[in-house]
Amino acid sequence: MMALLVMARTLPLRQHFLSYLDEWFLQSLKACAGKPPSSSHLRTSTVCFSSCSSLGPRGACAAERDSVFLAARSSRPYQELLPSGTALSLLHYLPSDEDRAFMKRLASCTSSQQVLRLLRSHPYLSGATAASILHRLADLEHHSTHDLSDALLSDAGLNKLCQTLEHDSAGLQDEVLVRALLGCTRLYLDPHSSLVLKLVSESRKRLNLERLGVETLCGLSRALFALEGPNSGVLKQAMSQIQSKDTGQWNMAELVAAYSMLSTGLGEDDCYQELLNKMNARARQLAPLMGPSMISEILAALLKSRHNKALPLVIALCKQAVHHVKNFADEELTVVLSALMHYGHNDHFLVVALERHVPKVAFTAHPETVTKVMQFFRRWRILSPPVFNTVAESFLYRAEEYSTCQVSQQIAALGALGYLPPDAGRLFQKVESVLHARFSQFHPRALLDLLYACTLLQRYPLNFVSKVFSPYFMQQLQGEEGSRIDHKVLEQLTQLYMTVKLECPFYDGPRLPQKFQVKSFLDLETPVQPHFYNAVRSALVDLLGAQSFFASRVLTPYCYTLDIEIKLDEEGYVLPASHRDQVYKRIALCIDGSKRFAANSDKLLGKESIKQRHLRILGYEVVQIPYSEFETLKNKKEAVEYLHKKIFPHSYRLSW
Repeated sequence: MMALLVMARTLPLRQHFLSYLDEWFLQSLKACAGKPPSSSHLRTSTVCFSSCSSLGPRGACAAERDSVFLAARSSRPYQELLPSGTALSLLHYLPSDEDRAFMKRLASCTSSQQVLRLLRSHPYLSGATAASILHRLADLEHHSTHDLSDALLSDAGLNKLCQTLEHDSAGLQDEVLVRALLGCTRLYLDPHSSLVLKLVSESRKRLNLERLGVETLCGLSRALFALEGPNSGVLKQAMSQIQSKDTGQWNMAELVAAYSMLSTGLGEDDCYQELLNKMNARARQLAPLMGPSMISEILAALLKSRHNKALPLVIALCKQAVHHVKNFADEELTVVLSALMHYGHNDHFLVVALERHVPKVAFTAHPETVTKVMQFFRRWRILSPPVFNTVAESFLYRAEEYSTCQVSQQIAALGALGYLPPDAGRLFQKVESVLHARFSQFHPRALLDLLYACTLLQRYPLNFVSKVFSPYFMQQLQGEEGSRIDHKVLEQLTQLYMTVKLECPFYDGPRLPQKFQVKSFLDLETPVQPHFYNAVRSALVDLLGAQSFFASRVLTPYCYTLDIEIKLDEEGYVLPASHRDQVYKRIALCIDGSKRFAANSDKLLGKESIKQRHLRILGYEVVQIPYSEFETLKNKKEAVEYLHKKIFPHSYRLSW
C-alpha cells in the first residue's frame, strides 16, 4: 500500500514516464520482497549506474562487467543490462547546484580509481557530467606512468555509463554529444564499438543540419580526426562549416577550442593557414581581455602545433601574461615560459614579475615549474640573484622531489650564468648526495650537463667525473646519442677532461679516450661580434704600427680560439705574428661583446670565465676588452690610448 501511495502522489509529476517505469517498478517490488521502494527508484530525471542495495547482488541494477572499451570484445546491447529492455535516461539534468558540486568533486580526483569510486557513489548523473567523467579519466591516465589498464577499461560502473550514453545519444544536447565522443577518443575506445559508432552516427546527423556552434564543431573535428584521420569526408564537412564562420565574432572560448583542434595535427602542412591567420588576428584583439587560463591554453596549442607565424600573437599574449604571473597555476606558468622560449621572445616586465613571484613560491611550486623558470633565465642569460638564491635554498629541502633531469637543469642554469649562491657549500653537498643516491638514474646527457656545470662553477666532483670517462659510460652515451655522438657533447667531454687535468693536478683516474677528444671548442665559445672586433682591430693597428704584429682568431693547441694574439720577446718588444722562435710571452686579447655577459649584468658567462681561467693556467696573459668600457670611448684616439693602457700598462707609448 505504501508503494502504491507513493506512486499516486508522484503521478502528476511523472505522467509521461509512467509507462516507462511500470515494468521496472513491478520487478523491483518483487525483488525487494515486500519492502517499500526508496525514493531513488522513482527518480527519472537522472541516470542510475550503481547497484541497488535493496535488490541484492543480482538485482535489476546489478552492473555487468562486459567491456565496451576493448577492441577484441564486442559490447553487449544496452538493453541487456536492464530488465525487459527498459532503459534509464540522460535527457534531463540535475539541479545546477548538484551538478556544480559533482563537477567540483570530479576535478579534485587525483587518480582514476577515485573517479570510479565517485561514479559508483552517485547513481544519478546528467549527460554533461557523464561526458566530463570520460575526460577526467583521460586527463588522469594521460599523466599517469602506465597505459590504460584492463581494470579501468572493464570497470562495471564505467561500462554502464558508456552504454547509457549509447542508448540516449539521440536525446543529448549537441555539445554534450560531441564532448562524449571526444572523451571516447581520448580514452582510446575501440572505433568500431557500438558506443563510438552510435555517437558518430548521431553527430553526423547534427552536422548535416548545419546548426552546430564553433566549439561543438571544433570538438567534433578533433574526434573525427582521431578516429578517421585527415581524409575523413565528415571531417572535411565539419572543417568547411568552421571556415564559413565569421572569426571576427568569435569569443575567447571558441578561439581556444579552435586552437586546440588545430594543435592535434589537423593544422599540419599549413592546411588551414588562412583560418589560422584569421584566428591569430582575432586573438590579438582579445588578448588584453584574457585571463591566465586562456593565455596558457592558446600558448599551449601554439607550442604543440609549432606554428611558426604566430610571433605577433605570442608577443601580445606575453604582454597580458605580465599582469597574471601571480595568478597562473603552476602548470599554466610552465606552459607560458615554454612557449616564450620556443618562439624566442622575452619581456623585461615579465622578468620583473617573475623576480617578485618566484621567491614567494619556490618552496611550494611544482618541481617542473621551478625548473622551467631556471631554464627561462638561462635561455635569456638573465642573472637574477633573488630567484637563484631562493631556488638554491629550496633545493636543499626539496631535492628529493626533483627528477634527475630537473636537478641537472637547475644546476646547469647556475653554471651557465657563472653564479654561485651564498650557501654554495651546502648546495653542492646536496648535489653530491643526490649523485650518490641516484647516480644510476641519471641519463648520460643529464649527468654530463650536471658535472660540466659544476666545473664551470669551480666545483670538481672527481668521484663521478672518473665514471664519466669510463668505457661503460661512453657506451651508454653512444647508445643515447645514436651511432655518432653530437660534436657539442664531445666538446663538453673534452673540456671537462681538460678542466680536471689543469685545475685538479692530483687527479689520477681514467683518461678520456683520444677518439672522443676534439681539437676546438667552437660550439662552446661565443663568437666575437664583428663590429666590435673591427673597431678594436683598427685601433690596434694604430697602436702597434701594422696588422702583421698580431694574429686574429688563433686556434691554440688547447682547443680554445683567441680573438687576438700578441707575441712578446724577453725584453717586452712585440714580435711579428708569424714569429715562432724566442716567444717569451703571449697576450690573449678577449674582445668580450655583450653576448659573453649576462644580459642584465657585467658578469661573464660561465663558459667565458672558464676559458679565461684556463688560458691563464696555460701561460697566457689574458687582457679583457669588455664592450661596456670600449663603447664609452668617443673617438679612435681614445680607443688607441685605452688599448695601450690595457695591453702595456707599464710602458710609455711612442707615436708612430
